[in-house]
This record gives sequence, C-alpha cells and structure tokens, in this order.
Amino acid sequence: MMRLRCSLLALLPLSLWGAPEIKLTSPTDYQVIQRQTRTEGRVTIAGVRKDASGTQLEVRLVDAQGKGEWRQFDAGNGDAFSGTVIAPAGGWYRCEARLTKDGKALAETSVAHVGIGEVFLVAGQSNSANHGEEKQKVKSGLVASFDRLNWHPADDPQRGASGNGGSFMPPLGDTLAAKFGVPIGFIPIGIGATSVREWLPAGVPFPAPPTLTYRVRQLPDSRWESNGVAYGTLVSRLKQFGPRGFRAVLWHQGESDANQKDPTRTLPGSLYQEHLGRIIGDSRQAAGWDAPWFVAQVSYHVPGDEASADIRDAQAALWKTGLALQGPDSDALKGDLRERGGKGVHFSGNGLRIHAASWAEKITPWLERELGQK
Repeated sequence: MMRLRCSLLALLPLSLWGAPEIKLTSPTDYQVIQRQTRTEGRVTIAGVRKDASGTQLEVRLVDAQGKGEWRQFDAGNGDAFSGTVIAPAGGWYRCEARLTKDGKALAETSVAHVGIGEVFLVAGQSNSANHGEEKQKVKSGLVASFDRLNWHPADDPQRGASGNGGSFMPPLGDTLAAKFGVPIGFIPIGIGATSVREWLPAGVPFPAPPTLTYRVRQLPDSRWESNGVAYGTLVSRLKQFGPRGFRAVLWHQGESDANQKDPTRTLPGSLYQEHLGRIIGDSRQAAGWDAPWFVAQVSYHVPGDEASADIRDAQAALWKTGLALQGPDSDALKGDLRERGGKGVHFSGNGLRIHAASWAEKITPWLERELGQK
C-alpha cells in the first residue's frame, strides 16, 4: 500500500505540490529612479518566482488614477528574473507583478511607491547633513532618500548622513517636485565637521592635518593622509547607482578648512582647490562617468568670522575652470538664519528653508537646460 501511494504521488503535476509564488526585489518601496529624458525613464524589474513552471510573468506600473496596462515580461526560465521597462516620468506608481496561466492570475505582488524623477547625491560636512536646529518634514509627499540599503520618505533626519537634527533636503525636494512635477530622491552621505582633506582618497598626502584628526593619519615622513573612509563611501554610492543613475552631486563643505583657531590647521585656498579637484576627478574615474558636481561657497563659522576669502575663491575657481557647477553662497545666510539666535554655525529652521531655496535657484535653470537637450 505504501509503494502504491508513493507511485501515485509521483505522477501528480508539479502545480499540486506547491502554489506559484512571486517576490519583487526591484524596484523597492519609495525608490526614485533617475529619468533618462524629460518624459521617461527605465525601471529595472527583478525578483524571484517559485513553482512557476508553465506560467507567464506580467508586470505593470499603475499611476495615481489607477491606470496601467499589463505587459508580458520576458524573464527567461529560471527562478530569478530581471529586466527593464520604459515608463513615463512621474509617480508615485504602484509596481505590480503576477504569474498567470490560461488567463488566470496564480500569484501577485506589488511595491506601493515607485518614482521616475530626479536624484541627487548630497555630500560635505554638517550643513550638508542633519545638524540643523529644526527637523524638516516633506510636505509634497514626493521626496525620498536612500540610506545605502533602503529608500524612505525624506523626513529628517536623513539616514546615511551624520547628525539627528534638520537638513535642507525636505524643502529642497518639495520645491523641485513642484517645479518639475516628478518625485525627488536624495542620497545623503554628509559627515559633520569634516575637512576636505578627510574626503581625499587614502594615499594622497598633505602637509598639515585638519583640526579634528579622527579620519586622518600621519605618515612616516610627517605628512598626513586621509583614512579613505569618506571617499570610499562616496565612490560606493556612485558605483551603486551607476552611470547616470543620479543627476548631480551637491557639495556643501568648507567650514572645517577655513580660519581654524590653530592657523597651522587652516587649509590654504590653493590646496582646497587642488584637493576638491582631486576628489571630483578621481571619483568620476572610479564611477565610470563624469557626474556633475555643484560646489557651494561655504566658509562661515560665527558672527565675526563670517567668511574666508581664500576658501571662497578656491570654490569659485572650480566653477571657472569648468570642473564644477556654481552652487549657492551659504555664507550670505546670517543672523536668525543660524542656530541659537545667530550665534552658531548651523542653520535655524528658517535658515534651512532659505538654504534649500538657494540650492533650488542654482539647480533649476541648469536642470531645465539639461532636460531641454534630451
């Protein structure tokens, strides 16, 4: 009797052993995909299916009005599948996938929020990160940020950057989303109190250390070098997103190189220009494409120490040589736009919003030109 039962089970079709299953690994919830042109972008659809023999894989992107057409997805014969679809810029979309047989859906899955819009990597020191006086919240519902592993709504603090306070990213994202009508994504990697020297690749020597030496080390010949961690994070994100996988880098840094209390720790403007130029050039080479960089003018500390002409000139020189694009002049934001009633280096809540507006003023006309060419 036992032998007969086993023989009969062996003759049963595989579909009776287990119901088909499907899981999406890409896109992920709240992911913003960099559009390729003003009107469209390419979405990678990837995942795993199980017990799917004889089924057809179908996918669709459903817009806010519930519109979206199912399309057959050529995913090969294995359990894992991956491919791309072209879709209109916009979002949020709901990405749906299903396994069908004879016109009947046997398994379904979905990702609730997928955007095709604009993505920016944000790097530098504390005012590029989460050290503002007042946490900011996204008002449009169309701004997300990436923390190395996952996407999230971009309410402060931004995961991936240092600090637990406020940033300029939520209001900047809201402004750009309103202007361009697409979701906005940020990749925050700013680290508070860092000198440009700490962002250099390991192995690039410089004569004197920054004020804080956590991320640098002294060489046998008495010169110094970065430990390469910040640069490694930068390159890792660039490679993670791939060529043209984001629109531009927003660089906001300079305070920790300007007018240090120990003058031997102050970085000459010529070296600032050389070091940041090296970071831009080397990271582009590592990433395999010439990612655009916006460089802000940044050197403010406190009232009475409001600017370093040397550092500002170095930042401007990078625009003039064409290596970088002109970012905002955040040294101009003073008084109650700074924390503690104007006594600190970080921005107040209103200062963060004004800072965001100043970034938007620089990004918007450039992005309009970029989109007009595609």
